[in-house]
Amino acid sequence: MTSAVAVDLGKTGCRAVLWDDGVPAHPLGRVHEVPGAPGLATGDGVAAARAAVRAAVLPLLERAPAFRPAALCVGAAGAASAPEAARDLALRLLEDLPAQEVAVTSDAVTAHAGALGTRPGVVLALGTGSVAIGIGDDGTYARVDGWGPWLGDEGSGAWIGAAGLRAALRAHDGRGPATALLAAAVERFGDPERLPAALDRDGNPARTAASFAPDVARVAAAGDDRAAAVLREAAAALGEAVLAAARRVGGATALPATPSGTLPGTPAPPSGTGAASLPVALTGGLTGLGEPLLGPLRTCLAGSPLALDVRPALGDPLDGARLLALDAAAPHEPHVARVRRSAPSTTVPTPPVTPPVVA
Repeated sequence: MTSAVAVDLGKTGCRAVLWDDGVPAHPLGRVHEVPGAPGLATGDGVAAARAAVRAAVLPLLERAPAFRPAALCVGAAGAASAPEAARDLALRLLEDLPAQEVAVTSDAVTAHAGALGTRPGVVLALGTGSVAIGIGDDGTYARVDGWGPWLGDEGSGAWIGAAGLRAALRAHDGRGPATALLAAAVERFGDPERLPAALDRDGNPARTAASFAPDVARVAAAGDDRAAAVLREAAAALGEAVLAAARRVGGATALPATPSGTLPGTPAPPSGTGAASLPVALTGGLTGLGEPLLGPLRTCLAGSPLALDVRPALGDPLDGARLLALDAAAPHEPHVARVRRSAPSTTVPTPPVTPPVVA
């Protein structure tokens, strides 16, 4: 029987779950969540990540003393830009935990694996920030945007919220058209004159701005032109990110123009066109905005010259971590730091009982 530990390590939270990969595969108990870590690329990123993963995983192992995981996979924020730190973390966790093998990769990679399984394609992750991850048949990797609220994350929750608040303040000043966004901003944040201070009230302006994104969608759905324009602009930016990722992984071919409102790849292009559609999945909390955002986004992708097959996400980053823990043949493998023991371990080792070797 094969078993695994899946970990989703973000900057805000660190989630872990034990998986029994019997038939059918199923989690053993609930997901355990603890505070996250600043990211592997920071000065003390490995130490902070190690502490967070231990805090998330060890209580689960204590509750299941007979559980012996074959592998553990961590999807960690910052791993993509710090591959040496990712390998260092994998070695440290092999010292700390009883798994026979430890894999560390970017949380964007586990999000991709969770959304599309082992298939190549593009995953658009939408939350407070936004990033498009493309992985090709040959393991080609492309990250588009995800540059944070000051330099990028275009079309994200923070971007939509900030754009809605700017439109509200323009209406308040008399510089822009009247919009119901002003009343929505007052309802959520109070006096517009105090909005700059309110945006920074918890020390995370991006997260606070993102809290206004559902209001923008609600106002747009009620027929407000300015709110609808904000969401169209967001959809255009997100569509550009998807297309850039698709082009960079080389998995989508040119496709003749499709009928208006029809997603490329559904139905399949006429025989003889030679077009192979590339899977595209949308994931993240911002998908909950629904049609006010997703409708314009579908329109943008439908007008693409590339053959794209937009589909629901299969699962979340924890599902992706479980898959990559046990499958070293997935196209994501070039972006995974994987280490293993030279002999079986029977207890939680601290310090290490068996020297790790790099896979």
